[in-house]
Formats: sequence, structure tokens, C-alpha cells
Amino acid sequence: MNVKRLGLIMMAAIAFVSCKDKSKFVINGEFQHATPQSKVYLYSIEKTNALPLDSTVLSEKGEFKFSHATPGVDFFKITAGQNEYMIIAKNGDEVKLSADLEDKNMHYKVSGAEEADKLEALNVTKNKYMTSIGAIQKEFEDQVEKEPSKRTQIMENISPRYTQEIEKLNEEILKFAKANTESLAGFYAINLLNPSEYEQEMVTYADQIKTTFGNNEAVKEFLSRTAKLKTVQIGAIAPDFTMNTIDGKEVKLSGFKGKYVLLDFWASWCQPCRQENPNVVKAFQTYKNRNFTIFSVSLDKDPAAWKQAINADHLTWTHASELKDFEGPAVKLYQIEAIPSSFLIDPSGKIVAKNLRGEDLDAFLNKTLPQS
Repeated sequence: MNVKRLGLIMMAAIAFVSCKDKSKFVINGEFQHATPQSKVYLYSIEKTNALPLDSTVLSEKGEFKFSHATPGVDFFKITAGQNEYMIIAKNGDEVKLSADLEDKNMHYKVSGAEEADKLEALNVTKNKYMTSIGAIQKEFEDQVEKEPSKRTQIMENISPRYTQEIEKLNEEILKFAKANTESLAGFYAINLLNPSEYEQEMVTYADQIKTTFGNNEAVKEFLSRTAKLKTVQIGAIAPDFTMNTIDGKEVKLSGFKGKYVLLDFWASWCQPCRQENPNVVKAFQTYKNRNFTIFSVSLDKDPAAWKQAINADHLTWTHASELKDFEGPAVKLYQIEAIPSSFLIDPSGKIVAKNLRGEDLDAFLNKTLPQS
């Protein structure tokens, strides 16, 4: 072959490669156990209440394709029936997605672009542990079915293994997030963790990525939320607020200064809260003479239900509420996203512990409070 002809072939190859459309990203997908001609939708993660960005129908083989433009690298969601699959894409990416629509755990494979490949690596790790966790759950259910009278004993035997697998999964997710601070896949990973258990790690992560992802709306919301979390971290001075008590009188958090106070967020409708209340009552009775008290803030909206729960659970300390569920100003001030949530505040007004429950609360108070 002469040099001229070889040059023409190379130029044609380069031209072919350069014809790839970099103004959009493309998703090629395939679903097993799919219903031909059923709908598939593409959504923006940032606009969860908006109409889909695009829709199509599945082929006879369960195949589909989307082509869409985006201002920058971002999160998207593909839905088919009740199944949802998250992807990360930017213009120029050619993403491949495959899944089995009958898989209740919604495991899926995604590849074909840098972010997609990282997301796939995270999914492989997550799915490995979720499979193990699912097996332990099934083992529990099978044993209970055989011996229902031994449910409590079976749970006590299996719970340590279950908890251990959850902890291993969370450790791997955190490790992935720390190793991928330049990737939205890492950002997605950190958001899989429970904020109440990994608050410090999330705040640290936020500081690391605050200039990385430009104007991505999901990241901006995360940075705003973690910035507020800093104000209610251990070591911070507890933000003050005023609220009406159950008797209609104003009470200030700062009015408890000089004492150790457990600021406890709860509600009558919250079963975990009600289950924890006997431990809180025990702590109050045990340590109320050691410069300790409790200030409970209810997220109830129904005053009657709130008062009934206080009486039923024998909660004999200060109670207040904004009667606004999670929308109350003080609830938002303390970044309460789940209850029960609690903050132990020392006599100077500093937060010294968070979310202590049961034996942990008793042990911390016994070690920390002055002897009567």
C-alpha cells in the first residue's frame, strides 16, 4: 500500500472518530424480562417533581436509547415501571445500561464513560454486601417461620452478623467516596450514608469538594446542608431558640444554661421515639439531682396527641413544640431529618454529645455529670 493511500485511510479514520456528537450524551440500554412497547423515561435527578426529559418504548428485545444534552456532568434517572436506575453523564458520553426488571433489588450494570465506570465499581461493591445482607435477612425469616416462638432469641443471634455487614458496607462506601472526591460518583456514594451516623465525615467531605463541581444543584444543596450542620456539631455552642411550652408559655434553650440539658427531638407518632422514651425517663430519674435535665421538642402537629403521649410515657420535664412537623424553625435550625434526635448540652451551652440512646446515654451521663 502506498503512503498516499495509507494517509487517506488514516484521515478517513480520524474523520470517522471525530464525527461522534459531543453536544449530547447517549444512553443505550437493555432490560431483561421487559414488556415490549412499554414505556421508559429519562428524568433529571435535580428536578424530581418535573416532567421527564424524554421517553421511549422498549423494543422486542427490551432495548432502548436516549440522546440528550446537559450543561455539565450531572445525575439522571431512568425509570421503567416501578424500577429506577441512576446514572451520571455529560455531553459526549456513550453510556451502556443493563438490568433485569424482575430483580427486586434493582441491581444494574452501567459503563461506557469515566463517571459511569466509577459508578459501576461502586455498584459492584454495594451489590456484594446487599446480597450478603439479603441472605442474612432471609435466614432470619426462615428460622422465625420454623420457630415463631423464638423470634427474639433468633434476632439476638443473627443481629450481630447483620449489623456487621451493614458496617462493612458503609466502610466501603465511605472509602470509595474519599478516593473519588473529583467524581460525582464519589458524591453519590457519600450521600448513601446515614447523616446522623456519618455527620463529621460528610462535613469533611463537603470541605474537600466545595470548589469541585461548579454549579451542580445537588452538590450546592449538599454544601448548604453540611454548612448548617457545622453549627450543631459536637463542640459548637448550641444555637438558641424560643418556643411555646405545652402550657403555652415561652421557653428559651438558653434558659437552661448552668445545667446539663438533653435537647430531645421526638413525636407521639414516632415509634422509635416512643420505644426510647423509657430509657429517657430512666436517665431523668437517675441523674436529675446531678445538675441534669431534659428539654423535649415535639414535631407533633396535633396538640391532643402530643399531650396524650407525654402523659402515657410519664415524661415529667419541660416540653415544647412548634406544631409544624419537620418544618418548624428550630427543627430546621438543628438540621433534624429523622427522629429521635438528641443533643447533650453542657452548662456553658456547648454540645458535648449527640444521639446517645439506652446504655450509651446512661454511661455518658454517669461518666460526665458531677456527683450529687
